[in-house]
Amino acid sequence: MRFAGYTEFLSKAPRAIAKGPVALVFVEDAVEIDTTLRHNLQLGFASVVAFMSPTFSVADDVAEQIIRVDADLARDNNREEIVNAIIAKAPGVWFYTCYNTEYLFFPFCETRTITELLAFHTEERRDAMLCYAVDLYAGDLDTHPDAVCLDDAHLDRSGYYALGRLDPVTHHPRDRQLDFFGGLRWRYEEHVPAERRKIDRIAIFRARPGLELRQDHTFNDEEYNTYSCPWHHNLTAAVVSFRTAKALKRNPGSTFSIDTFCWHNSVPFEWHSRQLLDLGLMESGQWF
Repeated sequence: MRFAGYTEFLSKAPRAIAKGPVALVFVEDAVEIDTTLRHNLQLGFASVVAFMSPTFSVADDVAEQIIRVDADLARDNNREEIVNAIIAKAPGVWFYTCYNTEYLFFPFCETRTITELLAFHTEERRDAMLCYAVDLYAGDLDTHPDAVCLDDAHLDRSGYYALGRLDPVTHHPRDRQLDFFGGLRWRYEEHVPAERRKIDRIAIFRARPGLELRQDHTFNDEEYNTYSCPWHHNLTAAVVSFRTAKALKRNPGSTFSIDTFCWHNSVPFEWHSRQLLDLGLMESGQWF
């Protein structure tokens, strides 16, 4: 199915978001569109909705399985507007948001589906899941100047840290909320605006009336922004992403300063949840 815009999509295909979980993929450029969409299909999402320019092409086998919505994200920069309009139409439905060249991993995702994960998370009385945007980058930038290569993907094995998130009114740390940093945004922070250096996202959430997504990947309900419930650790997930590496190599202010993203703490990415668990980049909580 294909729609001319998100308003047409919401008016003509309400059943597409009536049952979750639903993946909302925001396609910013023509890089690795098919692999991003296939990854979400393989995880078991009930629907995969791709918002992208009409000029972008999608493989036939993928196009048959997704819902395509025309959107010019580079011009309109309206991701939050789209997500919030969808939230208002689908109370109670679980959603996941990402961009192209981003791939969701959760504990034991090789043998568990996203539906099983969220059924467990719902039983834990959680309505949102903290995710970490873990930077990926090609090991050889001479061969892959856009920094994207699935077969030569690397990530940082260390250098991640968290700081207390202060309430702007009380100036005290908010309960069960932290700002997480690391990866390329930390190593090349001089090229990254301060408001974009965090790597934490609430990328998986359940819609409810009045809920709104903000530009910093958090919500207007502060409980949604917590990393766990008050009683024990909860599941977290990782969104492995080439997005920062792409931006650093495309930006004229940074591209000539970077010959390679690799350093002594770079390791090849194994495309397996066990590696991310071992590195502490996601949490299994009470998940069995």
